[in-house]
Order: sequence, then C-alpha cells, then structure tokens
Amino acid sequence: MRVNAYAAPAAGRPLVPITIDRRDVGPDDVLIEIEYAGICHSDIHTVNGDWGPQPFPVVPGHEIVGVVAAIGARVTRHRVGDRVGVGCMVGACGACANCRSGDEQYCLRGMVATYAGTDRDGTTTQGGYSTHVVVDAGFVLRVPDAIEPAAAAPLLCAGITTYSPLRRWGAGPGRRVAVVGLGGLGHMAVKLAHAMGAEVTVLSQSLKKQEDGLRLGADAYLATSDPATFSELAGRFDLIVNTVSAVVDVDAYLSLLALDGALVNVGAPAEPLSLNAMSLIGGRRTYAGSMIGGIAETQEMLDFCAEHGIGAEVEVIAADQVNEAYERVLASEVRYRFVIDASTLR
Repeated sequence: MRVNAYAAPAAGRPLVPITIDRRDVGPDDVLIEIEYAGICHSDIHTVNGDWGPQPFPVVPGHEIVGVVAAIGARVTRHRVGDRVGVGCMVGACGACANCRSGDEQYCLRGMVATYAGTDRDGTTTQGGYSTHVVVDAGFVLRVPDAIEPAAAAPLLCAGITTYSPLRRWGAGPGRRVAVVGLGGLGHMAVKLAHAMGAEVTVLSQSLKKQEDGLRLGADAYLATSDPATFSELAGRFDLIVNTVSAVVDVDAYLSLLALDGALVNVGAPAEPLSLNAMSLIGGRRTYAGSMIGGIAETQEMLDFCAEHGIGAEVEVIAADQVNEAYERVLASEVRYRFVIDASTLR
C-alpha cells in the first residue's frame, strides 16, 4: 500500500511531501486510517540529528490517533471502525523479563520505535505524519470516546511520558509535586498531577504562562529566573518532574526536594547533565529518568484521562505547515501541542 506522508530527507532539512510503502496487513496487524498526528519535540531532535545518525528519509510522528480500516485474521482486540491510537513503539520481543512485566519500552532486545526503527521485516519504520499505518495489534491502544480525537493524539507520548513517573513516584493527595516547564509535556503533567490529587507547582523560567498554569490545575507558579524561588522552595517537594529538553542546574533542583524526594527527568536534552553527589547524599534524594510507559500503562492513562475529562491543549494544523510548526516549537510559541490533521495529506 502506497500512502502520502511528510518526511525529513536529511538531517536538519525541511520536511517535504513524499509517498511511502506500508506493508500488507498480516494476521496480527491493524491497518489504521490516521486522523491526527501530534508533533513532539522528539520528532525535531530526531530529524535534526541531535540524537545521532538516522535512516533518512524519516517520516516522524509517534502520537497517532485514527480509525481501524482493516484487521488481520487473528486480531480480536480491535474491530473495523474503532478509534485507536499508536504511541512511541510498535514492537518488542515480548519474551524478555521487561516485556513480561509490562515494560515493553525497556525491552532488553530493543523496542521497535514507531519511526526510524527497524521493523520485524527489516524495513525502517515510518511514523504518523501520513495517511495510514500498519501496526502489530498488540501495540494499538483503544481511544475512549470521551476524549476528542485531536486532543487524544498527544496523550500517546506527552500523556504517558508524564503519567508514568507521576504514578510510579506516588503523586496523589498529600504529596507536593513540581513540574519544570509548561510546554507540551509540562502542561500534561500539571493536568494529570492535579487530577491525581497532588499539590502542584509549576517552575518555569518566566511568569508569562502563569495564568495558563493556574487554569490547567497548578496551585502555584514560580519563575526559576528569580533566585529567590530556590531559597523560598528549598526542601519542599516530594517529586519534581523535569519536562524541559534543555540543560538545567540539576543541583539547584535537587535542593528543592524533601527527604526521600525524587527528581525525574522526562525531557531529553542533547547535551550531558552533571550534578554534585552531595546533592543526593544530603537528603537521601533520588535522581531518575523515565521513558514513556508500557502498553497496559498507556491504556490505563487513556482511561484515566477519559474518566477525568483530560485531553491535551492543541493547535490543529495542515500538513504543509509542519516546518513552520517546528520553528514555533523551538521558539516555545505553541500552547501546547501542534497536531497535524492527516486529512490534509489525502
């Protein structure tokens, strides 16, 4: 099946229209007619070569929502006409300890990324900036009707990326959570932590998004450009989720943790980060990272969002606006996630 898409032809080059091949629907596959595809900062890092060489041309997009158009003979979890989603991975070994525990994203043999990965047939995976995709049914999520489709797309990355550490590190009533950055990831972290019952503080470089932060569920919003913020909040938080993809002063943020608090990185800057070990030792603190979530946890997140009326704040664009959207993401001029209307590719 040959379909329309937008691809990066080489590192740092603007995305261009392209046609790509999708494999035939196998017995365990689902063919999805894509409705919406979110634009993630990871897409930009990948096509710019920030994370190393890539198998260009690359069709990005791992925040995919669409409708099932066909299913393989052995598929029972999904039916034609269902609204479904695909996130950051489309395959894993299924046999290693991590896969068996529901952590397919940490597959010991390497999970298959939705784009720029090596699929089971040896071909390069291509992502959601396209009209259709064929995915193993085990990696296709059910999107509840209660979530508007465009607002659901970013949940498949930004949603699960923030939901997973909030759940793992116990965000809930009586817990004080800080979210560093109010972008695509950060705004989801605020919504989710608030819905979980935590006290939520946004730590942003400036106060320009303060009104938004409070509207989304934050109890407080402070500027990290003000040195007084760090003295005022010293030792306050049980959990800090760092969503920014830029270098930060790790020691300064660790100083904001209470005893046994955790600072968890979900943003992935291209440059290394450093810290003083005493920042950890002095308060029995933890510095950790977290990468998306497993399939079962991602479905749990979607159901949680449906139950609590949560979707991403999105700006829907046509496919031919993608390069402009990338520039605006880099300039922090989106509130809070661009989503491509895949019908503009047909």
